[in-house]
Amino acid sequence: MIAATKAPAKEKNKLGALVKAFRKYYVPFAISILLLVVSVIFTILTPGTIRELTNQISPAWEHAVIEGNTFKIDLGAVTSLGIRLAVYVLISFVTGAISGFVLNTIIQKFSKDLRAQISEKINKMPLNYFDTTQLGDILSVVTNDVDTLSTSLQNSVSMLVQSGVMLLGVFVAMFIAAWQMALVVICSLPIMLVIIMLTFKKALPLFDKSQQALGDVNGTVEENYSGQLIIKSFNAEAKKVEEFRAKNNAFGDILYKSQAFGGLIEPAMSFVSYLTYAAVLITGGLLYANGTIKEMGIITGFIVYVSLFQEPLAQIGQASSTIQLGTAACNRVFNFLELEELPEEGDKPQLLDHAHIRGEVEFRDVCFGYDPKKLTIKNFSGKIKPGMKVAIIGPTGAGKTTLVNLLMRFYELTSGDILVDGVSIKDMSRAELRDIFGMILQETWVINGTLRENIVYNLKNVDENRLKEILEETNLSHYVETLPQGLDTVIQKESALSAGQKQLVTIARAMTENAPMLILDEATSNVDTRTEILIQKAMDSLTSGRTSFVIAHRLSTIKNADLIFVMKDGNIVETGNHDSLMKLGGLYSEIYNSQFN
Repeated sequence: MIAATKAPAKEKNKLGALVKAFRKYYVPFAISILLLVVSVIFTILTPGTIRELTNQISPAWEHAVIEGNTFKIDLGAVTSLGIRLAVYVLISFVTGAISGFVLNTIIQKFSKDLRAQISEKINKMPLNYFDTTQLGDILSVVTNDVDTLSTSLQNSVSMLVQSGVMLLGVFVAMFIAAWQMALVVICSLPIMLVIIMLTFKKALPLFDKSQQALGDVNGTVEENYSGQLIIKSFNAEAKKVEEFRAKNNAFGDILYKSQAFGGLIEPAMSFVSYLTYAAVLITGGLLYANGTIKEMGIITGFIVYVSLFQEPLAQIGQASSTIQLGTAACNRVFNFLELEELPEEGDKPQLLDHAHIRGEVEFRDVCFGYDPKKLTIKNFSGKIKPGMKVAIIGPTGAGKTTLVNLLMRFYELTSGDILVDGVSIKDMSRAELRDIFGMILQETWVINGTLRENIVYNLKNVDENRLKEILEETNLSHYVETLPQGLDTVIQKESALSAGQKQLVTIARAMTENAPMLILDEATSNVDTRTEILIQKAMDSLTSGRTSFVIAHRLSTIKNADLIFVMKDGNIVETGNHDSLMKLGGLYSEIYNSQFN
């Protein structure tokens, strides 16, 4: 049995999983990084050209001031250097722009891939995951977390690469130009690194919590939206507003703290940068005064180097919040993608001839519990002959729907076995098993699409005449005639249909499927008595000759059942048909008489 699937209490760092998932984009990513490196190299070359320009102008200016002569410079040399500087800047801009375009394109495609993987993952998750996880939290992973991860990658990947190359290149260039001033700049590096590391250490856990809190907020919004009818019926608006305010305030407090810690980096880095500028100017002035540095251009070029050296660290500081949010989002996305799935069954052969299903079903000592330590179904055994109409009744919580869920392998048995035509459902693939059952559930569900798409859902080449017969049998034909495009009218949202009409659509869907065996879980619970009579006739026609399981609270709908299982506390306490159970005078007769007396 697959245990209830929950996200880990403490999310592990999933950057390794991110790198692995990104592997199909390694080549364009490498091209983007190469272009970015070229852009950075030409950026680093510009201070050297500025230094040469300064050296062309500065001696001539100093000589003119000292001698009192006309200020003359070599215009040819200055023009040549100016053109070289412009070319460097242009190459840096073009390669940087192309790199950014390539990187952003592959990150958007990667985000698209992640959403597709999450969509596929959702379809592979066991039902117990959805029983234990808020829908809003799942949606938050698909939307907010993927978007946050995408934004973080766009803003941080190129910045980190650019910063790394820039730091290395400027580091080398500074030591070549003047190692004394380079040492002054290097002294500021440990201070900046300590600031970044301390901030990351404090802020990252808060960003993890903020993403989880955002999921809670989304879950509350989804719950309030879908439950508006109940909320308004019980005048619970104020209570729900207060619940949302509490979760929203908790999210706001955590986000405020995380952003506050992340925001400390930029002013701290700016303070260190200004101190470094002052130290470089003082050191450079002293070195020039005592003749250690012969060229004024070295100092002006070094100021640019300091700016280029400090800029990557400042960028890291400014982007720290985005990086940490992206890390938290990455953890949530890949923790979800790594949750336990339903096992693959693609290698299981088809074991039954679906054209000749007899419909014999046998339960052998079936035990099941949503919590393995607390069984809901206990040692249930029973044999259903082909073509029998089996009714399952009992008080709420007796295990009626659970029994059907086990038959369909929505959940795996704790122990025991279920056989269909002598074949264990454990040996059959879930797809094959569900193909031989048509289901009409108590919970109605319609898709955003045409009414025809809702009825012929996932089926192809449905006969039009048979479709009209089904509409007549389910009492939907009159409703279809009132629609502007008939069956091809688009149902914009679920509220376009009443609860009863949704129920009729699900019944028509099961009739269209025409499966060899049927499961009806309170199939007429949302329709009026007159419509119920009409549908019951259609159900009798549909179940004729087919093994069918009917869960019902209205015992009038199952009086003609061939076999009735009366369940209580996960056990079958009575078995028989209507007449024999009434004569028995037990739980069945008690429930029946309570409905008609």
